[in-house]
Amino acid sequence: MEISFTKMQGCGNDFIFLDCLKKDIPNLGAIAGKLCDRRFGIGADQLLTIHPSKVADFKMEIYNADGSQVEMCGNGIRCFAKYVYDHGITQKRELEVETLAGIIRPRMVGELVEVDMGEPILEGRKIPVDADGQIINRPLTVDDATYQVTCVSMGNPHCVLYLDAIDSLDLEKIGPRFEHHPFFPKRVNTEFVKIVSPKEVRMRVWERGAGETWACGTGASAVGVAGAITDRTEREVTIHVKGGDLLIDWRDNNRVYMTGGAEEVFHGMVKIN
Repeated sequence: MEISFTKMQGCGNDFIFLDCLKKDIPNLGAIAGKLCDRRFGIGADQLLTIHPSKVADFKMEIYNADGSQVEMCGNGIRCFAKYVYDHGITQKRELEVETLAGIIRPRMVGELVEVDMGEPILEGRKIPVDADGQIINRPLTVDDATYQVTCVSMGNPHCVLYLDAIDSLDLEKIGPRFEHHPFFPKRVNTEFVKIVSPKEVRMRVWERGAGETWACGTGASAVGVAGAITDRTEREVTIHVKGGDLLIDWRDNNRVYMTGGAEEVFHGMVKIN
């Protein structure tokens, strides 16, 4: 079977889009593994699929490169909004999108997309981590080294830690150690952050099921919250990631807003068995 696809990217976090509005495509997890492969497939961090919704304008499903399904993707939902608008699927510039993390509201702002990422979850068992209460500057031992970690859920679990030398980190080695640490019952996305100023940080990210990616919107949102609750940064902060910049604003209404770009890379046809 041949299907059409669109490749998109947000700050270098890249996605394959499949339109399932009129026809379901079976075995999306297995298809994700094949299409996201960077040597034998199209190549992407995740597969995103577009579906009808009974509670929102659209439903978005997210599949990692390893075939696992996840709750939310901040860069992905910006690309989602750009895709459905640019392809004439909707004329709305502000959308409601159903995800496993709830209804997310992206809004076109000029050439950028602002996303209401919702309220952060700070209660340990709800993130989830294997502890009660808030996890703020908590010691966590990984491979005989102890790190001070702050944990936040933005619909998916994040572990944020602050280091000076993030460029020299071997994320291929240390990333999986955090992802599969027993402290995180549903695995975890890990953000390694260097403070530049109270308004500016640099971030590398290891995403569960995807590995190191060039950007992570929910991760950047978690970093914005973690920086504020640990008094390292202000509530509005620019996050520099490998693929560009994301503006995070944790407003007084307790909702986190993320603004960044989204671009179409190319369109094509692919054969799936």
